[in-house]
Amino acid sequence: MIIQDVINHLEDFAPLAYAEDFDNVGLLVGNKNAKLSGILVTLDTLESVVDEAIENNCNLIVSFHPIIFKGLKKITGKTYVERVVLKAVKHDIAIYAIHTALDNSFKGVNDVICNKLELINKKVLIPQPQTIKKLTTFVPQAEAEQLRNAIFKVGAGNIGNYSNCSFNVEGTGTYKGNEYSNPTKGLKGTAHSEKETQITITYAKHLESQVLKTLFNTHSYEEVAYEITTLENKNQHIGIGMVGELKEPMSEIDFLTYLKSKMNTSNIRHSVLLGKPIKKVAVLGGSGSFAIEKAKAAGADVFITADLKYHDFFSAENNIILADIGHYESEQFTKNLLVAHLTKKITNFAVVLSKIDTNPVKYF
Repeated sequence: MIIQDVINHLEDFAPLAYAEDFDNVGLLVGNKNAKLSGILVTLDTLESVVDEAIENNCNLIVSFHPIIFKGLKKITGKTYVERVVLKAVKHDIAIYAIHTALDNSFKGVNDVICNKLELINKKVLIPQPQTIKKLTTFVPQAEAEQLRNAIFKVGAGNIGNYSNCSFNVEGTGTYKGNEYSNPTKGLKGTAHSEKETQITITYAKHLESQVLKTLFNTHSYEEVAYEITTLENKNQHIGIGMVGELKEPMSEIDFLTYLKSKMNTSNIRHSVLLGKPIKKVAVLGGSGSFAIEKAKAAGADVFITADLKYHDFFSAENNIILADIGHYESEQFTKNLLVAHLTKKITNFAVVLSKIDTNPVKYF
């Protein structure tokens, strides 16, 4: 295997197309065509993590957070970021970051938190807009089934629990090729009518290049007529944060105790308790203050996130409990998720779970 093979598995799981615009995801250091010796999975890439990769003969580090976030103008070893990059390059170790691509995956960071808390009826808290595309094309009637099936095969036509979804209308297409044309139906310079099927299929935006490649490779026409539209429909399988429900309501104190135990944290900063049972729970791993209003609008009794500032807690306004469990604590199980996924996909190479605690925040 080469490093690109691992990247393909990661991006099937969490396509980079859904990472936030501010983020820096993907292969940050190294050669994608290098032969793979082993994979180390971590939450953060520190010098000690690179040393751990060297010790375990892993030449690919899969990191949740990107070690390079802002542009590097110099690489002299002055900062910890520069030292990580220098050491990784010196030892031919590639670094791949997945970050908000995994945040926005339905089976990603926030699903892990929901599963730890054993929540049911899970939904995305903030669906990402403009993630659904629609292809409309026109094909000779005799070729319609072949084209539909080819496009379905690359993942288009999935709506919720249904696959192979399309809409088809039969009609007549007309065209006239010029002297440079090479029509597969009719003759150049002669007006031609063809019984055609108009096919409409929706697809997730990260599939666009595959859908168009399949369309052009399968369609018989020299010039393929097609249209692509971006839909405003909400996609309940792509977006950040999640909301779910406890199987049975809990008192606020019981829930906070439960939360500390399940998320392995000794410190929860929270807004004023409201004296109401907890049933509906919203979660957003990492810095989530921007989603407070969305959690309230979803009817959540509590919103679990991290990095809340003093004034953020006032935003609860006696409508919700805000619970800050810590940035690291909210994302700590993400590396286990990645190891489980890669181990299932790659059986002939070592996938090592980093043993290093990269949490920079300590409690006294």
